[in-house]
Amino acid sequence: MAEILLGTLNARYIHPSLGLRYLLANLGPLRPRAALCEFTLDHRPADIAEALLAHQPRIIALGVYVWNAAPTTHLVKLLKAIAPEVKIVLGGPEVSHETDDQAMAHLADVVITGEGEHAFAQVCAELLAEDQTSADPPPTQTQPANAPPAHVVPAEPPDLSTIITPYDLYDDDDIAHRTIYVETSRGCPHACAFCLSALDRKVRRFPKDQTLANLRSLLDRGVTHLKFVDRSLHLGHAEAVLDLLLEPRDHPVMAHFELVPDRLPQKLRPLIARFAPGTLQLEAGVQTFDPQVAARIGRAQDPARVADTLAFLATTAAHVHADLVAGLPSETLEAFATGFDRLLALGPQEIQVGILKRLRGAPITAFADDFGLVFNPEPPYEILQTSTLDFPTLMRLKRFSQAWDRVSNSGHFRDSVPLLWQNDSPSGDSPFASFLHFTDWLHAQAGRTHSIALKRLANFLFTYLTDERHLDPALVGPTLLADYRRGGRRDRPSTLQPFPEPPPEPKPKPGPGPQTKSASHQAPLKRQARHLPRT
Repeated sequence: MAEILLGTLNARYIHPSLGLRYLLANLGPLRPRAALCEFTLDHRPADIAEALLAHQPRIIALGVYVWNAAPTTHLVKLLKAIAPEVKIVLGGPEVSHETDDQAMAHLADVVITGEGEHAFAQVCAELLAEDQTSADPPPTQTQPANAPPAHVVPAEPPDLSTIITPYDLYDDDDIAHRTIYVETSRGCPHACAFCLSALDRKVRRFPKDQTLANLRSLLDRGVTHLKFVDRSLHLGHAEAVLDLLLEPRDHPVMAHFELVPDRLPQKLRPLIARFAPGTLQLEAGVQTFDPQVAARIGRAQDPARVADTLAFLATTAAHVHADLVAGLPSETLEAFATGFDRLLALGPQEIQVGILKRLRGAPITAFADDFGLVFNPEPPYEILQTSTLDFPTLMRLKRFSQAWDRVSNSGHFRDSVPLLWQNDSPSGDSPFASFLHFTDWLHAQAGRTHSIALKRLANFLFTYLTDERHLDPALVGPTLLADYRRGGRRDRPSTLQPFPEPPPEPKPKPGPGPQTKSASHQAPLKRQARHLPRT
């Protein structure tokens, strides 16, 4: 039993909540009276409510994000209907802005906006004190829909040296099976209009010694996947952190960082070049190659420097996940296609085609009238049309994004994907146009471009490449079968039955520098491992 429950709906089990752990670590004398209760989007709100109330809590605190806003709203309604005496406290990016417009905020007892490590402890102490002194019977019904907004507590950005870091709250199961989220700084020096970081342009760093001690402790405990939530890989503590990650150890570690590719410090390049295959993932936020669009949204960047950074990264063993955003103000389909083809030629292992979202509080709303931006009113608030991209075109781009992620980013068809645009593609030499043509065909055949079983997807690819592209089955079949078998599968898609067994997949080459004491450099994550080069 716990009087204070901290809960949220994570996107997947492997993604634990760093935010909840910060709140728990900083509860002070109330910490023994609190507990974590994490769920995923696969859990039904009614089942979550049952699990939470089984603890007989007096306070339930929920972390709210764009991906869980809808089910969290449902959950709050259930909790207030079933147990109106339980105090509901909400926090997180989704409720830190435009609070008055959200039904769950009206139902909650307190909403904390901003970074709540110190504010949450104070709110809990006050709610528990009120609970003990109140002689009034508990309410018997929820607030009406038109009730005033919940009590809002704005939390100022804390001095990071005063925060207790929560890494001891990752238990052994977390270490063994989940992505471990860490941070060395907060804030971002950039002002991208689509991002909430534009509201906090001052970078604040945790004390360096504390940061390194925390990381060393996690590494000593056997962590295999670290994800740094810092907004960009900058000098700050980066040199010391990369040096620490490069120390030899008995188990491989995959470390994930974000970076702004035209601002990668030169001093970090030699360190990045030392990482072995499967041990470093870099998320490069390109977003657009159109300089005018980039400047308009507050992301002034040098396309030549972006290309130079990505070209350098292509010479290293780093796994590069590059981001492009579709639906930015004034960007046309032709400009987006040009940017995609340019990015693909620079060799990142993955290109994440994201659809522009209107995050609550982000400055992107200022462009709505001038550039015809129409967003879905429901989470995750994706763009529906702009002055340069109509609704059908944006729906095609969303299907393109889904298909590209499943076919190319997944690594399942690493050697087969280039066949879609090589050898006189019907859409010309443009990889973007060729893959969009395949996406349209796939949607017409399957009625979708997502959630297609791998075996069925291999059959679709074979049919498209041989019937639509008129490629030689003797080329397509063995290539597809080798791709399909790369993940260890022993079955065969029906279209690949006639083709000979592919040779065994060779092991990846050792890295350019020592990363583990053992000879193996296999990536901790299967998706990244499928992109490792052949010997």
